[in-house]
Amino acid sequence: MGADHTSKIVGTVWGLLVLNTLGSAGAKTIVPLPRSLIQMVTMGALVAAFALALTVNLRLRIRPSAYLLLLTLLLVPSVISSAHLESGFGALFRCTRLALFVGTLWLLSRWWDGGLTFVRHHIRMYFAVLGTVAAGLVISPGAAMPELYGGRLVGALWPLTPPQIGQYAAVIIGLTVLLVLGRRTDRASAAVVIVPSLVLLVLTHTRTATLGLFIGLAMAIGSLMLTSAAARRFFTWAVLCAVVASVGFASALQAWFLRGQSKDNFSNLTGRAKVWDALLAEPRSASTKLFGVGLGDKSFGGLPIDNSWLAVYNEQGLIGVTLVAAIIIVLGGVALLRPPSLQRGCAIFLISYCAIASYTEAGLGDASPYLLHLALAASLLAAPAAPSPLGTPEVPRRHVPRWAQRSEVT
Repeated sequence: MGADHTSKIVGTVWGLLVLNTLGSAGAKTIVPLPRSLIQMVTMGALVAAFALALTVNLRLRIRPSAYLLLLTLLLVPSVISSAHLESGFGALFRCTRLALFVGTLWLLSRWWDGGLTFVRHHIRMYFAVLGTVAAGLVISPGAAMPELYGGRLVGALWPLTPPQIGQYAAVIIGLTVLLVLGRRTDRASAAVVIVPSLVLLVLTHTRTATLGLFIGLAMAIGSLMLTSAAARRFFTWAVLCAVVASVGFASALQAWFLRGQSKDNFSNLTGRAKVWDALLAEPRSASTKLFGVGLGDKSFGGLPIDNSWLAVYNEQGLIGVTLVAAIIIVLGGVALLRPPSLQRGCAIFLISYCAIASYTEAGLGDASPYLLHLALAASLLAAPAAPSPLGTPEVPRRHVPRWAQRSEVT
């Protein structure tokens, strides 16, 4: 199998993983899609991804990865808690999904060499997803910005919520900006990705994604400032633009940030704090505290938890929280120890974004875009594969006739 063909299959596998993590719950679409059909498509994408990854890695060659090891360990409390069926048979289905997800990443780890190949796969696939959002906005603006979501942008062709769209837009904007600063893409190509993605991000009114984008980019560019003049210039201009915007458009920015909510509702994190307090006040047995109640739909009392740490605590217990914290700490520590580079900057952006989003979004304990973002960060932090040592060529033995051997003896 040729290298180009293998590269295309690896890119296809990554795209299928992105499709699997899009989820099946969201806004009403223009053409109603049964949830069972959406689940069939997303789960089928994961099975296809695992099968394709296996075909190009039949010898099961993998690279050591602390990130994937910790994810594999996270399966242990997930299976133990899900086996009690407190969350129903769906918990075992989600465990199987997580196992296939982690297994596919292990198979892909063979190609984790610290390069930017998977960054480009990531940007292309999520840009394609945002393309469906933009198409839905053009076809039916009313369905794409319904009153049910307060006029925020949703997926009208595929059921995507405003936080999902904001997350995808913020991640590819940040990665593309870093590629421009690293001179790995031209400005025209970058503008094609950044400008429409930024428009969609604004239309979602997603505060978490916006803050994650700005803070993550600030940390990533800060890691490049000592070695990149372009990063220093960009940071200077960004600070000046931020100061001008905060002074000249303060009222407009405040209105966008509040989304028409009262200050009390905003301070209560749009009702999230009530769910968090109720979850923490719930009496639990010792085993439930350690292992959780099993993988579920990241809700409590019929309301979304919207916090990765509390969702993991609820479903995978304190052991799960410890493992997820170890993932963030290990990836962040490795990134800080690496010498300044574009790959390190992209990894810092992804890790920072996921850490910030974990406060108001769930997903760090189950197959999700956040785990895929962190997998991309792990691939960027992987050391380049060492070339196989060249063995000393064997010198063929020359055949010596018997009469010659006799003459040598005499």
